[in-house]
Amino acid sequence: MTQKPASRIVHLNGWPGTGKLTVGRLLARSLGARLIDNHTLLNPAEVLFARSNPLHASLRKQIRRAVFDHALHADPAESFVFTDALADDEHDGAMFSSYVDLAAARGADLVAVLLDCAPEENARRLISPGRSEALKLTDPAKLQQLRANYKLLRGLAEHTVEIDTTDLSPEQTAARIRTHIGV
Repeated sequence: MTQKPASRIVHLNGWPGTGKLTVGRLLARSLGARLIDNHTLLNPAEVLFARSNPLHASLRKQIRRAVFDHALHADPAESFVFTDALADDEHDGAMFSSYVDLAAARGADLVAVLLDCAPEENARRLISPGRSEALKLTDPAKLQQLRANYKLLRGLAEHTVEIDTTDLSPEQTAARIRTHIGV
């Protein structure tokens, strides 16, 4: 009989505005997990420095390292839901490896979830109320540029699922993820 991992790490990856945070909140609540939204890691640097300032990247890296370090030492039964917007390139692939390393060090099951939706729906969601106050991307032209120039990172974990959220509510999306991971 195979023993279930003591904890689970769910990584939600998708374009800005695909519903990662909303789905992440629902999923974390239903799993009894801690939610670490990518803006938890990004916003302190965003508040202090322009993205063009080298101190922005340096602070982001330090915050990320500290959070992952502390997550490593959290209660072994603790599960985590992370959100991210990682592209299929060498830099973001290396960033994803920190989730793989964290899961391995904790003896946790890593589930990679790719959330996407139709570009028109994505652009509509991008301008939802509250996004700019949370320092989230709200510029449809920038989103269009991202979607045209990059592909989302996918398939780097043993357990992966891809979900098109175009016609799904956040509750339906979270339910599909729970079904996939057997909860």
